[in-house]
Amino acid sequence: MTESKSMALYERAKKILPGGVNSPVRAFDPYPFFVECAQGSKLYDADGKKYTDYCMAYGALLLGHAHPEILTAIKTQLPRGTLYGTPTELEVQFAETLSNVSPCMEMMRLVNTGTEATMHAIRAARGYTNRKKIIKFDGCFHGSHDSVLVKAGSGAATFGVPNSLGVPQETTQNTIVLPYNDIDALENVFKVEGANIAAVIVEPVVANVGLILPQKNYLPSLRKITHQYDSVLIFDEIITGFRLSLGGAQKYFDVKPDLATLGKVLGGGFPLAAFGGKKQIMQNISPAGSVYQAGTFSGNPVSVTAGIAILNHLTKNQNQIYPTLEKHTSELKKALTDQAATYKLPLQVHSIASLYQIFFTPQDITNYTHAKQSDTALFSAYFHELLKQGVFIPPSQYETCFVSTAHTKDDLKFTINAFDKALCVAAKTRNPS
Repeated sequence: MTESKSMALYERAKKILPGGVNSPVRAFDPYPFFVECAQGSKLYDADGKKYTDYCMAYGALLLGHAHPEILTAIKTQLPRGTLYGTPTELEVQFAETLSNVSPCMEMMRLVNTGTEATMHAIRAARGYTNRKKIIKFDGCFHGSHDSVLVKAGSGAATFGVPNSLGVPQETTQNTIVLPYNDIDALENVFKVEGANIAAVIVEPVVANVGLILPQKNYLPSLRKITHQYDSVLIFDEIITGFRLSLGGAQKYFDVKPDLATLGKVLGGGFPLAAFGGKKQIMQNISPAGSVYQAGTFSGNPVSVTAGIAILNHLTKNQNQIYPTLEKHTSELKKALTDQAATYKLPLQVHSIASLYQIFFTPQDITNYTHAKQSDTALFSAYFHELLKQGVFIPPSQYETCFVSTAHTKDDLKFTINAFDKALCVAAKTRNPS
């Protein structure tokens, strides 16, 4: 193999970065390509190859790469300063705008990452209820902090290490893990432990083990049971926020949690996240209350400026953006379904709004146990052929693909053609003869 620039960069990276990457989901065999620039729906790597991108920074780039409105806003802010360490009107304006579009966000605190948001939301729930235990669901990923790094999705699922070294057992003994989409299991646990459960945290649509949708009445049942036992219901909308609708899964499914976490799309490509919800819970956050949370870069003017720009753009154009995204996603789903039938491949295609993913299995997928039974070797063959054809999707079976407003009809046509070639390769991998 002729050495490429990406290969050389990977060899350099491995000497200084664990595994050669700064996040495990970015690694794949034989080596990841290194990006030099991006624009719209396209990535351009160090060797000059162009890719149509459906990873979109793992869902963060709803408007595609380098959106002009966001860039214009940032260019205006940069000469004014990048970090102050003091409050700004921008923070207040952003929070007011976010509260107007997110059903549960009566009061909030800004942070930088989804991991921070979920960690502090859980702390707020424990402080408010004065209880220790939390419930999470098998395969749901809520960041890389100790109390939720138990049977997690995303990179943990990909590498088969759902329980990380360095997480003390006594830290996770207050974390109860249940199967997603199983209301009976939830009810049974609450009957025994209800008085001790501070919160239930859930991805309303599971998007870190592939894509798994909630069954009918599942989310309303979560709402009913947590309310019955005075436990806090936390929707982790780091991915679903602004992807399913302007109001996220809360609006899409008409279920209002007590707290929510938002990120990814929220920052317009910059580090920005938030946790918030009912005022009676959030007013316990320091300095107003005794639940401590802090961050030097929280609410920094650059990220907040990008956040204001994207919220304004989505609010103004939501009636055109969301139907178009859903239409384009549906076209990709239909193509994959039809092509899989042609090649006699056992394939499930899940989609909702601007998210989709495939599973190489004949079985319906309703939880993480089902997802783990899909054929990851076929997925790997499919992924690498797509890459060869110039289409980039997340390299793991246990991630989700994302459509952006930057994807054009020509992009879809090109992608559907690449799908056909990739599924043909997968079929030959399954039946070499």
